Amino acid sequence: MKTTYRITTQAQLRREFWQTFPDLPRQRIRDYSGTGTMYRTDTRVAWCNWLDALSKGDEISAELADRATL
Repeated sequence: MKTTYRITTQAQLRREFWQTFPDLPRQRIRDYSGTGTMYRTDTRVAWCNWLDALSKGDEISAELADRATL
C-alpha cells in the first residue's frame, strides 16, 4: 500500500515551517567560509528537528526530509 504524505514539496515545507515558527529569526548571516549565507543556528536547529519529527510521523517522506533545504 502506497503512503500518501501531507507535504510533498520543499516549497510546501518551507511555507509550513515559517507559519509554524513565525518568531524564529529569518536573518541570514555569512556562512563559515565567507562565500555565502545561512540562517542563524536557532533557525537551522529548529528546521532539522521539525523535519525529523515530520518524517518520523509519516507526514513527509524520508527522501524529502533528506533533500529539503531551508
